[in-house]
Formats: sequence, C-alpha cells, structure tokens
Amino acid sequence: MSNTLVPERRNAFPTMLSNKDEELIAAATEAISQRYRDDWQEVGAAMRTRDGRIVTGVNIDAYIGRIAVCAEAIAIGRAITETGDRGIETIVAVRHPKPGEPGKIAVVSPCGICRELIHDYDANARVIVPDGGRAPKVVSIGELLPNKYKRGSE
Repeated sequence: MSNTLVPERRNAFPTMLSNKDEELIAAATEAISQRYRDDWQEVGAAMRTRDGRIVTGVNIDAYIGRIAVCAEAIAIGRAITETGDRGIETIVAVRHPKPGEPGKIAVVSPCGICRELIHDYDANARVIVPDGGRAPKVVSIGELLPNKYKRGSE
C-alpha cells in the first residue's frame, strides 16, 4: 500500500472576484431583473468577450422543456451575431427567485450543456460560480468539464 500524496489541483485563476467580475455579475443581474417572468425567464447571463465587450442574455423557456435555451447560450449567440466570435474571457449566470421563494438573485453554475458550449467556444474561458454559501469564485471551464468529449482526432 502506497502513501503517495496526490498533488492538490490548483485553480488557474485567482479565485477572488475582480471589479470586472463584479461588473459581469451586475450586468447579468440587471438583465434578469428587467426581463424576469415567472416560469418563463428566471436566469440571466453576462459574458465578457476577449475584445472586452459585455454581452447579456436571458433564458428562453418553453412548455416543452427540451426546447428551452439557457441564458449562457443566448449571450454567446448574441456575441457571435452582433460582431462575430471573439472568444469568452469570463461568463456568469444568475438566477432570479420565484415569487414567494426566499433569497435574492444569486450566481448559479452553468448546466452540463452550457459547460460544453462554453468550452467549445473558448477552452480558456473563466466561469464565475457559487462557492457553497461564500462569495462566488472564478474557475476555468476545464475545471467544470474535465475529460471533455472531443470529436475524431481533435
């Protein structure tokens, strides 16, 4: 039996939020605050492109859940549509509580599909995620999606 120590995995980014990160959270919060509709739009996202633009989106829900589109995907699509793909420096999603639900608008982790999408558009993207009741933190998309699926010889 070996007593080999496994090296601790280190985050590639400082985990504390910068002013630019706080600005993204505020942009996502504003987007969903303006567009919230109970049972239709409850998640807002904001991303900073590699050329410095901030692009927001809100989720699009549907009666048939499998055709719903996440806020992160809307933001990525808007960025591409408006000026072309410039990469994702940082992205964040926030969720608006339902009427009567305790709590306030808060950072949420991207779903599995959005993790794939973010990684596909920028494998070096930073993602702001919740940190177990503490202030949100920044992680790399690779940390959220280890062993990513690759097509063919990619």
